[in-house]
Amino acid sequence: MSADLDTAKPTEADRATGPALLKGWRRKCPNCGTGPLLRGYLKVRESCPVCREELHHHRADDGPAYLTILIVGHLMAPLLLIVFETWRPEPLVLFTVFAVGCIGLSLYLLPRLKGMIVAFQWSRQMHGFGGTA
Repeated sequence: MSADLDTAKPTEADRATGPALLKGWRRKCPNCGTGPLLRGYLKVRESCPVCREELHHHRADDGPAYLTILIVGHLMAPLLLIVFETWRPEPLVLFTVFAVGCIGLSLYLLPRLKGMIVAFQWSRQMHGFGGTA
């Protein structure tokens, strides 16, 4: 009976989604939470340098970019309308401020959302992450 318990594969309960998403937001390994998830700006490491968890299984693809566009668009569009209706700034000033804001927010969110998507896939044991932790 104890042999069955020793060889049991980790379940989804062993890989809680919430903590994994927070680790992904911090761009840390979803398994140990201390090793860096990304090498460079968006390149996911082959494995964690701390716990040796394999990370190459991820299939983030266009998900982080799509979510970034969705979030930035939903934040900036109403803000643009509010600023325009309230203060009526010059068009060049309005364009410049919002262009810089959109670019800055996009650059901030993109690696964090990629980390969250990889961590979500890890926690749900998707795309080959179901091996030993």
